[in-house]
Amino acid sequence: MINYGFTKEVDIPYETVIELAREALKKEGFGVLTEIDVKEKMKEKLGLDMRKYIILGACNPQNAHKAILAEENIGLMLPCNVIVYEKGSKTVLSVIRPTIAMQMIDNLQLQKLADAVEGQLKKAFDAVK
Repeated sequence: MINYGFTKEVDIPYETVIELAREALKKEGFGVLTEIDVKEKMKEKLGLDMRKYIILGACNPQNAHKAILAEENIGLMLPCNVIVYEKGSKTVLSVIRPTIAMQMIDNLQLQKLADAVEGQLKKAFDAVK
């Protein structure tokens, strides 16, 4: 299986992990453009109860601009997703690895940018502990 994200389980409450992730992303130049409360949407759309699960769409504007200049259709792959969910008594944090996501696009300039973005995301990921 391809390791397409950085993932870890922590002994920190779900809501706290979300806030820590937001703060860490901000320190690395990312903002959260989208927020999808999957638990809420599953209840609303399907009447299903599920564990807490959120998708944060993170974006670094300068990097997004560079990516769009390098590959106009890259918007199909943006923003960088960060997920937080409950798993038993633990909370899971997972961050996309842009280098893996961009492998399907044959664009050297974009690959180099993906390396840089992945480094920033990894720093934010590592800061949540």
